Amino acid sequence: MISTSDFRKGLKLEFKGDPYEIIDFQHVKMGRGGAVVKTKMKNFKTGSVVEETIRSGEKFPTPALEEKKMQYLYMQDGLYYFMDQETYEQVPLNSDQLGNTKLFLKENIEVKILTYKGSPLDIELPTFIELVIAKTDPAGFKGDTASGGGKPATLETGAVIRVPFHINEGDTVKVDTRTSEYIERVK
Repeated sequence: MISTSDFRKGLKLEFKGDPYEIIDFQHVKMGRGGAVVKTKMKNFKTGSVVEETIRSGEKFPTPALEEKKMQYLYMQDGLYYFMDQETYEQVPLNSDQLGNTKLFLKENIEVKILTYKGSPLDIELPTFIELVIAKTDPAGFKGDTASGGGKPATLETGAVIRVPFHINEGDTVKVDTRTSEYIERVK
């Protein structure tokens, strides 16, 4: 059981029968009454963010969440197929379940899929991924400097990021999947 004194950002708990993740919380001591905890939580099933005021000392069950390593195989008819690396079972997910993570999915990449009572909820990509630049403006325009700005570049997966001016089509770059930012060119 999880008590309100155990609350921290990123903690997962079961609230009103659904799995939630705490985004933010604040302990508040009322003048005459007891203390409460104001929390902002994300529902894993719906993706919605709710704000709740909970009495201090209340307890919540730990959700039955499992993390499985899976391999992304392919996309067909709007479904993204992943393979469990232990059982070789294939699991299809739609684009709503993937959110923005689908912008960085590359065939054969290994991901972690969070499941609740057997149904997939969330996907976690590796922090850094190497992708090829599919389209960008050529380098070498007057005014290009080593220190300023950048230019948009479309990656092989369809994601658009900002890269330095010296990056060209066909270059392989390392991208931070959490922030969608260019890290470095890979040789």
